[in-house]
Amino acid sequence: MTTTATTLIESEELRDLRAAVAALGAKHGPDADPTAVWAEAGKLGYLGVNLPEEYGGGGGGITELSLVLEEMGAAGCPQLMMIVSPAICGTVIARFGTEEQKRRWLPGLADASLTMAFGITEPDAGSNSHRITTTARRDGEEWVLNGRKVFVSGVDIADATLIVGRTEDARTGRLKPCLFIVDRDAPGFGRRHIEMEIDAAEKQFELTLDDVRLPADRLVGDEDAGLLQLFAGLNPERVMTAAFALGMGRYALAKAVTYARERTVWKAPIGSHQAIAHPLAQAHIELELAKLMMQRAAALYDAGDDFGAGEAANMAKYAAGEACVRAVDQAVHTLGGNGLTREYGLARLVTGARVARIAPVSREMILNFVSHSSLGLPKSY
Repeated sequence: MTTTATTLIESEELRDLRAAVAALGAKHGPDADPTAVWAEAGKLGYLGVNLPEEYGGGGGGITELSLVLEEMGAAGCPQLMMIVSPAICGTVIARFGTEEQKRRWLPGLADASLTMAFGITEPDAGSNSHRITTTARRDGEEWVLNGRKVFVSGVDIADATLIVGRTEDARTGRLKPCLFIVDRDAPGFGRRHIEMEIDAAEKQFELTLDDVRLPADRLVGDEDAGLLQLFAGLNPERVMTAAFALGMGRYALAKAVTYARERTVWKAPIGSHQAIAHPLAQAHIELELAKLMMQRAAALYDAGDDFGAGEAANMAKYAAGEACVRAVDQAVHTLGGNGLTREYGLARLVTGARVARIAPVSREMILNFVSHSSLGLPKSY
């Protein structure tokens, strides 16, 4: 597949992909078994559209993958692990992994026979990645990892986790980020389920690494280029989180529009009243605007502009998160009491929508980034 980075008008190929994924989503719907949806999406090649063709992927980019996630979400069956497994882990391995690592992981990530989780957040670090304390030290031909991670999605179903650790720079003594592939059954690698109020198929975990020993070939990429490699995964993560939010917002809005067309309390459907129609129209506009920024961010990333993609990806994630929350809120409000019933399936989105505001980076930290990097304002921290 190819991606055109110079136009905001989708190519025929992208439109065909969007239609095909929408059909898959409609086939399964919101009540489908997520493992069955994941397996079929992998079999059809949708999970690996961003991965190189020589390793079983579609040869496209984040443009195609974000489109897939958006359409799955719009059909009510979003796949959160798409953000993690093919987008973050697949991208990092495709760009920086050894030939052996690519052959070992990419075909499986593409066809759903393998899944990989991603561990970066720590209990005491929060949004400050410079405070990551998970460390990796050399011991002969092995690496030894120690530390903790929290809010790691899907560890129970993942074959391995891509862990962000820190190694000591021999020249400066400073700690620098590095990425390691840790098998799920590695000795010393433990997990604890974190109970969440979110209605989601993917569970959240706290991880512990207690003298986890890894062979040297589990380091991904160059030990001295860890920060570059880390952000190669974080920019797609932000784009995909935007896609996740857009899909959810579109799903909620579609439910509300259908209800507003059909629900008649007085002489005309409630959707004919501007108090109902205008907020729904506003939600649609905001979702479409956020989609444009997401498409721009994906196009910049696929074109190799990591710096430009970083700014756009953060803006896209911010815009989509805000638009999603407002769309879900307005959808529930449109349905009134019905918006809180299980029958209509909107109430569960109220908590789910807020995820895009909080993770993988809060809206406040995005505003910090934009104020510092885009506007040149001084930092307060």
